[in-house]
Amino acid sequence: MEVVINIAVLASGSGTNLQALIDAPDLGAEICLVVSDRPEAAALGRAEAAGIESRVVPWGEYDSRAEFTKAILGEIEQAGADGIALAGFMRVLSGELIAVYPNRVLNIHPSLLPAFPGANAVGQALNHGVKVTGVTVHFVDEKVDHGPIIAQSAVPVLPDDDVATLHARIQVEEHDLYPRVVGAFARGKIHVEGGKVRWS
Repeated sequence: MEVVINIAVLASGSGTNLQALIDAPDLGAEICLVVSDRPEAAALGRAEAAGIESRVVPWGEYDSRAEFTKAILGEIEQAGADGIALAGFMRVLSGELIAVYPNRVLNIHPSLLPAFPGANAVGQALNHGVKVTGVTVHFVDEKVDHGPIIAQSAVPVLPDDDVATLHARIQVEEHDLYPRVVGAFARGKIHVEGGKVRWS
């Protein structure tokens, strides 16, 4: 695999999207660091198994979002990351991170944004009775689940779906889409012009 850039991955939970990035045969990026806000996050075990350096930055040890973000930013910069991929990271970061990494922080969200931002997007989709939901990869800005949309993949909502079954099908699309987008990002094929993303 030709490595073009280094990326840091931020994860709070099981780390399945991190694993998809680790397993991608031609990501074009080296995962130089995994950061979690939770010491018990399974994502840290995935990083260790893959020989990737990891750090824990506990949310509760900081007095403000700005201080928490500054601590994470310090770890990312020390690791030499060129970009950042959020993979189930459940904390909102302050604008300082975006200022240092403009259009270089990616996030994946289990809905077709701008529909159903925030937590429990899968449950929101079911509660609203939508017939189609999906996955969005976007650049992060200072708002929650906002910023220029890079790519989306649709997932039908079946009549007998519950949160678990629908989320499982969404994750299949996530694990396909995120490595492809990160790979394109690593190779400089994604550009933001006028608030919209253009692929080259």
